[in-house]
Amino acid sequence: MAKNQQTNLLETDHISIQFGGLKAVSDLALNIAPKKIVGLIGPNGAGKTTAFNMITGVYRPTSGKIMFDGHDITGLKPNQITAMGIARTFQNIRLFSSMTVLENVLLSKHVRLQANPLEAIFGLPRYTKARKRHYEECMELLEQVQLADLAHENATSLPYGKQRRLEIARAMATQPKMILLDEPAAGMNPQESLELMEFIARIRDQFGFTILMIEHHMEVVMGICEHILVLDHGETIAQGTPTEIQNNQQVIEAYLGAVDEIA
Repeated sequence: MAKNQQTNLLETDHISIQFGGLKAVSDLALNIAPKKIVGLIGPNGAGKTTAFNMITGVYRPTSGKIMFDGHDITGLKPNQITAMGIARTFQNIRLFSSMTVLENVLLSKHVRLQANPLEAIFGLPRYTKARKRHYEECMELLEQVQLADLAHENATSLPYGKQRRLEIARAMATQPKMILLDEPAAGMNPQESLELMEFIARIRDQFGFTILMIEHHMEVVMGICEHILVLDHGETIAQGTPTEIQNNQQVIEAYLGAVDEIA
């Protein structure tokens, strides 16, 4: 596909993955345009995180192809995919507990550090300049996500909602084009969930990120996603706008159970 003809940032061409005799994801076809917020939902065990792991290089699809920004990234290593512009967070917060807020973000910034190991060891000028620039950029980023006043606090001492925000900020520090959020609202109270929705919408608008998110909180999914894809037992059973998903009887029966949650 020629770069100037590209309409989607991410395309998964019927990717599948099998573990032994179990097909965890079957023929997943995602087409995500730039700067969109897309939801990937389904019951536990539906294959959502497995799909994330294929996109980010943790797993290689058994079949199918993954295209990102016009490039075939199928089978690339996670660090290569990060360098190409895909960042992710995890369902369980994975901050470095012995580091400060700033240090957590600086560590992620290293993927863009333009210096070799010898320059770092001997503190040569190019490394020193890069470190100074990265420090300034990370402080600016923390300012933008309203965590600058906590820069020197231990990361895991932050309230839960701010830890989630820090994890997203750490992903942002890799300078991605696309961020994959794995259940960002997990464990949040209604007020924290509302603040998270506002935060995600703001960083999309401000930085132009494309966002793909797994989420079980239907208020968050329906309130922020522009397109939703539903998995069940590794297969796509529906996709469409929030309104279309809300009114899809197959989705209600296969996943939601409690109809009033999305009605």
